[in-house]
Amino acid sequence: MKIVLVKDYKELSCCAAQFLASQIIKKKNLVLGLATGSTLIGMYKELIRRHREEGLDFSEVITFNLDEYYSLPPKHPQSYCFFMWNIFFKYINLKRKNIHLLNGVTKNFFASNI
Repeated sequence: MKIVLVKDYKELSCCAAQFLASQIIKKKNLVLGLATGSTLIGMYKELIRRHREEGLDFSEVITFNLDEYYSLPPKHPQSYCFFMWNIFFKYINLKRKNIHLLNGVTKNFFASNI
């Protein structure tokens, strides 16, 4: 394990984005497990910047989101699906078929999301 000390949240976000960007450049079809929440917003914004300004290509990247609220539909403002689309996915060239989000409105949450 490598521990990296940074001075603040902005540097942390840039450092994390740099690591992910380097992995995407090495392996175009990288598989990512993505989390939600305010901690990662800075990293997602930096990845968006790298996509727009430096041409970071997400077209072959595959994502799996790690969490979702049970019983919230994808377009509900509190759902993690809504969060990811509005914070990250709609700003990069990720293919819809490569985005895997949990289904929070199914009758059998575990069977539907395995």
